[in-house]
Amino acid sequence: MVGSGLAFVGVNATVRALGTDLPAAQSAFIRYAFGVLFFLPMLPGLLRQGLPPGALPLLAWRGVVHTAAVVFWFFAMARIPLAHVTAIGYLSPVILLLAGALLLGEGLTWRRMLAVGFALIGTLIVLRPGLEPVGIGHLGQMAAATCFAGSYLYAKKLSGFVSASVVVAMLTFTVTLGLLPLALLDWRPVPGWHLAGLALVALLATLGHYLMSRAFSVAPLTVTQPVTFLNLVWAALMGSLFFQEPVDIWVILGGGLIIGAISWVTWRERATPAPTAET
Repeated sequence: MVGSGLAFVGVNATVRALGTDLPAAQSAFIRYAFGVLFFLPMLPGLLRQGLPPGALPLLAWRGVVHTAAVVFWFFAMARIPLAHVTAIGYLSPVILLLAGALLLGEGLTWRRMLAVGFALIGTLIVLRPGLEPVGIGHLGQMAAATCFAGSYLYAKKLSGFVSASVVVAMLTFTVTLGLLPLALLDWRPVPGWHLAGLALVALLATLGHYLMSRAFSVAPLTVTQPVTFLNLVWAALMGSLFFQEPVDIWVILGGGLIIGAISWVTWRERATPAPTAET
């Protein structure tokens, strides 16, 4: 998860540097098209091997949800500071808690309700509506966090019976197909340096997704979840050093409150044994 976080911070910084010259859907499509090139050698073996029963619908729906997420994310990434993007992105696991309760019947325990409450307070600290302008980039990142939560829900489900490399490869193929019609709606000429930057984004993002899938498959969330707080530290340092973005202590505090709340409830629910049913 540490390696995954560093890879994704590199993705954030590169997209931030590329700016808004291209529409979000076109930039996202080119990034995923490069990803397809990385996974093409796997395709014959994947076709021969086939997929376990029930895996294809999950992979397809994950592609749909992730397509929406990356469009919103590319839109936000070019418009708001790196630390803001990372802090708001921490809403994804909070949304996963609510999704587990509402969609999977996991129940909304008092710990989960408390964690959601603290996470919402953390979000307000990051955004500070009324004190700081909440722009369209912030709203775009909130939409991205919601869609990424749905994607990770599918990823966690798939990690039980599909290898990490297959999960990432199928995500790359499905999202590329989903982005193609959106990119063609407003296609613009692409400078060579922009292509090189998006190729780097594809490489780092593919590495990040693979490492994250590996982490999900070998370690519980109690181990992987707290490590993601380091991403906010890296993002704040990257924004300060390379983009002259001031280190906003309120963003660090709010992001820390969000990830602290989700880490606490994850740890407590893992530590508390489930009640045994009487026969």
